[in-house]
Amino acid sequence: MSYRSILPLPIAMFLLLAACVPAREDVPALIRRQSQEFSDASASGNARVLAKYLDERVLFMNEGGDMPSARDIIDGAQPPPAGTSNHLVQEDFRIELHGGVAVTSFTDVSTVQFHGQTLHAKYLSTEVWLRGPGGWKMISSQTMAAQDDPPAVKLPRETLEEYVGVYAAGSDYTYRIECDDGELTGTAQGGKPSPLKAELRDVLFTPGQPRTRKIFQRDDTGRVIGFISRREGHDVVLRRVVS
Repeated sequence: MSYRSILPLPIAMFLLLAACVPAREDVPALIRRQSQEFSDASASGNARVLAKYLDERVLFMNEGGDMPSARDIIDGAQPPPAGTSNHLVQEDFRIELHGGVAVTSFTDVSTVQFHGQTLHAKYLSTEVWLRGPGGWKMISSQTMAAQDDPPAVKLPRETLEEYVGVYAAGSDYTYRIECDDGELTGTAQGGKPSPLKAELRDVLFTPGQPRTRKIFQRDDTGRVIGFISRREGHDVVLRRVVS
C-alpha cells in the first residue's frame, strides 16, 4: 500500500466532521415557501397548514380591518362554497432578516371563480416570522386590499355640461369643474387640472384615486346644486357657487 494514498489524520477528521454538518439553511427561500403555503391554505381553508405556521399569539389584521386570533383563524377555516374557488399567487416578495426575525412584504394576486365568472383582486401584505424551537412561525400579519379604478361609462355631453361650475367647501376652498370636447376636468384651489370620469350618472372619480368619489346632488327641478366628496364612507360637502 502506498502511503501517498492515505490522507493525514487531521485532514481526514476535518473532512469527516464537515460531512456531518448540515448545509446552511436558505432562510429567505424557506420563509417564502411557508408564506405561499399559508396563502394557499387561506384560500382553500386548510386548517392544518394554518395551525402549523401561526404562532398562538399572532397579531393578525385582515383586509377588512378585523383582528382574529390564531384560534379564530384556524377554527374558521372552511373550503370555498360550491361553485367558487380562490387561487392566491404571491408576487413582489421581499424579505429582511434580523437574526431570528424575518419581515416580509408581498402582493397576493387573487383569482376567484364565482359560478362561471372570473374575478381578480390584489392584496398587499406585510408579515413577521419568528424562529423558535418549532421552526419559523408567523407572529404578525397585516393586509390591505389594493384598490382599482371602477369601469368608466360614457355619459351624454349635455349631462357632462350639467356638472360644470365652481363648488365651495366653506369660504376658503373651491373646486372648479370644466368640460372641454366632451371630457371633464377638476381643479382644486387653482392648481393643476385632473381628469374626471363617470362611474355612473352623478358619480364621478379621478383616475388613480379609487378611494374617492364625487356624488352630485340635485334640487327638485333636477339642477345640480353641489356634490359630496366621499372617501371611504366619510363625506365633505361642497355647494355650487358658480354655474
